[in-house]
Amino acid sequence: MAATEIAVEVAFALPDRQRLVILTVPAGTTARQAVRLAGLERYFPELPAETFLDADLGIFGKSLRDPERHVLCTGDRVEVYRPLVLDPKAARAERARTTR
Repeated sequence: MAATEIAVEVAFALPDRQRLVILTVPAGTTARQAVRLAGLERYFPELPAETFLDADLGIFGKSLRDPERHVLCTGDRVEVYRPLVLDPKAARAERARTTR
């Protein structure tokens, strides 16, 4: 018999704090739906809601290509990724240029 509900986690972190929200969601819930259900905007009111709704998502450190369609399994931890402030390639190029 298939489970009708599953337990998942949704995680988001800033440099100075983090939040892990534990949820029980209906089987068939997608990663994007779980982020909406987690209500992260309550814990990070200084950020616009789009930060969470449009963010890249991953499961245990592996980026999801299509979070709108990725159906979660029990025990999954959905990670909400912050956008990069500086492109890593540009940062390396800048360091190389200034260390000469």
